[in-house]
Amino acid sequence: MSTSPERTRADDRIVHAISRWLARHLSDHELRAELAAIDPGELAPKQAEAVRELQQELDSGAGRASLEMIARETVEAVALGG
Repeated sequence: MSTSPERTRADDRIVHAISRWLARHLSDHELRAELAAIDPGELAPKQAEAVRELQQELDSGAGRASLEMIARETVEAVALGG
């Protein structure tokens, strides 16, 4: 048995964070921090682009409905990979 913690993949962390935000368990600020902690180099180009778009919308102060739509699209892009 290993004593080191299992490393969670970046795409799994993103999907988990967005899911928690969609369920209103994270604030916009907390989601922004979770996304900022992800190394985009761990993602495929389309995944990284989707995350950047969500980050930009969060930073722009877009309304919750608009953010939810983009968050769901981001989850789909990240979960499908590539």
